[in-house]
Amino acid sequence: MLERSLSRRQFLGTSALGAVAGASVLTNPARAAAEAVGSKPADLPDLTIKEVKVYVLDRTRIAGGPTNQGYTQIASIVTNSGIEGNYTLAGRYWHPNWSNQGWLEFAKGACMGKSVLDLPALTSQWVPEKRRVGQSSYASAIDNCLWDILGKAVGVPVYRILGAYRNRVMAYASSQHHATIEEFVQEVQKCKADGFKGYKIHPPSPRGGHDYKLDIEVCRAVRKAAGDDFNLLHDPVGVYTREEAIKVGRAIQELDFAAYEDPIPTTDLEGLVELCRDLDVPIHIGEFIFSIYDYAEYIRRGALDVVRLIVDNIGGITSGMKVAHTAECFGMECAPHNWGEVFDHAVHFHLELAMPNNVWFEMTVPQGTGDRPYMKDTIRIAPDGYVYAPTKPGLGYELDRDALDKMTARIDR
Repeated sequence: MLERSLSRRQFLGTSALGAVAGASVLTNPARAAAEAVGSKPADLPDLTIKEVKVYVLDRTRIAGGPTNQGYTQIASIVTNSGIEGNYTLAGRYWHPNWSNQGWLEFAKGACMGKSVLDLPALTSQWVPEKRRVGQSSYASAIDNCLWDILGKAVGVPVYRILGAYRNRVMAYASSQHHATIEEFVQEVQKCKADGFKGYKIHPPSPRGGHDYKLDIEVCRAVRKAAGDDFNLLHDPVGVYTREEAIKVGRAIQELDFAAYEDPIPTTDLEGLVELCRDLDVPIHIGEFIFSIYDYAEYIRRGALDVVRLIVDNIGGITSGMKVAHTAECFGMECAPHNWGEVFDHAVHFHLELAMPNNVWFEMTVPQGTGDRPYMKDTIRIAPDGYVYAPTKPGLGYELDRDALDKMTARIDR
């Protein structure tokens, strides 16, 4: 089983003074990109942004694709040298400042005529009017597109610009919210046989609610089926009361679970402090923190043991690395969220490959859930239970242009 590298007392006593590791990469990503291939920023192609557009995809337009009605939107930023950066504009977790409906107009105003070399200035939230509210999702998508361009400009995957720490990440399987205990038992057995090193339970939601007693029974049954030497994690997505969270936490602690994620709402700071104080199972918090400037209070108060993040919620890859470095300075692990389609997984994967304080890659199961017909590449675990780094440049997972053309209902410019 995994052990925490530092106790709360140790990490709260760890010095966070001095320059944050990797700060130069985030303040001057163009220089970092050039240096990654032994070049100079002056040798980079013309990265002036000439076009911002959105591919609006009709999912019913391609044979073998999803049959459900609906549209997918893919952001596109194009430079004078013809390099295109992409990221999805799909709806994700609720966010107090979240809407991609106006992304195109915002991105055109922010990016047209500017250079990708000015990436930090284009997506920074360091002004009072922005710091006092949650990070705009507009900036997150822009930031991810610009990192995609930088990687393509120098011909390397993004994580190699950020500072490659590893070339693979150990994977755990992340379940759906199944309805029955039997479904969880069958799935964890399959995942273990497939080579996964761990399994995360998203417990049932009976009648749209929750039943913490049922959740405990699920955890017990999964532990019995998985065996004592298999890593298990539990994520009720913030639905418990404090009292329920303590009861479930004590139960999974006895079952030797490796993680307890979002047991209560993230806004209940005092409750999280109480859980971290009273439980030994590591508390993972951060998916529902919506600005990089809000993490400090949770760390300072001891309201989490492991820092989580969703790049779309906090400003993209740039902000994700800032959070990872902050956690590192306090001797804490950082465990980026992974869920959704290929680009969603990719942006978090590059962070994990670049940060030293990460352990897990979260793989949505069944594997293939995040596949899309307009992508050439998929993400899978290897037989040894790891996910290996992409080798293609940029975000590392390529659009299938023929499929994209067939699915495109229109291009908004």
